[in-house]
Amino acid sequence: MAIDDISSIVYIVDDDAAVRDALSIFIQSKCMLVREFESAESFLDHYNPEYSGCLILDVRMPHMNGLDLQEQLLQRQISIPIIFMSGHADIPDSVKALRAGAIDFFVKPFDNNLMMERVEEAIKLDFLERKHRLKELSLKKRIDRLTSREREVLHLIIDNHTNKEVARMLDISHRTIEAHRSQIMRKLEVENLSELIKIYIQNIMPKDF
Repeated sequence: MAIDDISSIVYIVDDDAAVRDALSIFIQSKCMLVREFESAESFLDHYNPEYSGCLILDVRMPHMNGLDLQEQLLQRQISIPIIFMSGHADIPDSVKALRAGAIDFFVKPFDNNLMMERVEEAIKLDFLERKHRLKELSLKKRIDRLTSREREVLHLIIDNHTNKEVARMLDISHRTIEAHRSQIMRKLEVENLSELIKIYIQNIMPKDF
């Protein structure tokens, strides 16, 4: 795989110990870390979202079932790719799981190699989503550094006004506008106007103006 498997964990949640053990041994044979849980509640109590990975989840379990756990994760805004497995070919369950964002739905017994392929795809997906979220968080922090005046200046610059026009509209000096513009570029870590426009359209305009 292109990502660091050592930093990713495959979580297996199933109340059937034999299924957990067999699947765990197979996945570990592929040099991947595995954590097993006999219940959805136990998984929720011990899951650390800081680690990347994926969740192989049984549908039918006592107390909280797999679909309930999927709903709980969504409510808690915990994003982890889920691969469902079930001993019953229950179409309504599979449809509900997939509509809620599950990666796949396997009926037991299943092909371990095919399961492994989906696990690798799920981990890659989680890695990319985490990378995207970190990028968004970094950008949000940069945007939050802008002062109210800098946001005003940015809005007018994007609206195709020259520095002189912005200075006249805000009743401040042309040099002050140049200084604000320089600060905006520095804080947002952009080097040209096209990058600035892209950040503005995608991340600022819909929320602030």
